[in-house]
Amino acid sequence: MLQPALARKDDRQKPMNVENAQRFDGKYAPNSTATLYGNVVITQGTMKVTGDKAVVHFDADQNVDHIVVTGTPAHIQQLDDSGNLMSGDAARLDYDNTKGVAVLSGNASIQQKGRGEAHGDTLTYNTETSEMTGVSGTDGRVHMTFLPKPRSAAAKPAAAGGAPAAPAPAGSTPSPAHAGSAPAPQGQP
Repeated sequence: MLQPALARKDDRQKPMNVENAQRFDGKYAPNSTATLYGNVVITQGTMKVTGDKAVVHFDADQNVDHIVVTGTPAHIQQLDDSGNLMSGDAARLDYDNTKGVAVLSGNASIQQKGRGEAHGDTLTYNTETSEMTGVSGTDGRVHMTFLPKPRSAAAKPAAAGGAPAAPAPAGSTPSPAHAGSAPAPQGQP
């Protein structure tokens, strides 16, 4: 699991907008679906979902229940409350608008700015809590990278560039071009 960052809590309370779809079919009715085709862009607050095709499922009250987006790749992104970007890509994205959970499957990857990234066959991301789970079937492994938090200036090590230079052997004098590095080799007699 990547380090938690709280996603925008108010995004799901905002209107969901669909842009750029080349065509759609279906109806806006209780317990129905609408299918959008071609360069689909769906936004809700800071969340943005894109793909080649999206199937929007409406509940009994005609609210958006969940959306299934496919693409090459399907993409989701959202800012957290600190303004950091989370982005994810996969062949298929199933976003549950009621629970705020995105399931990315098929060569899935999620990156959280300043925190790290995860790759697997299926990644599940909670857009409200930033909690994530993952599974992989191709090589049996989920791959993750955790980024360290930046240190303050006071916490940085005193010696720049790692370990201090080794002292020069007795009787040798480093040339100015090699000052601070390993001593220059001595000539043959």
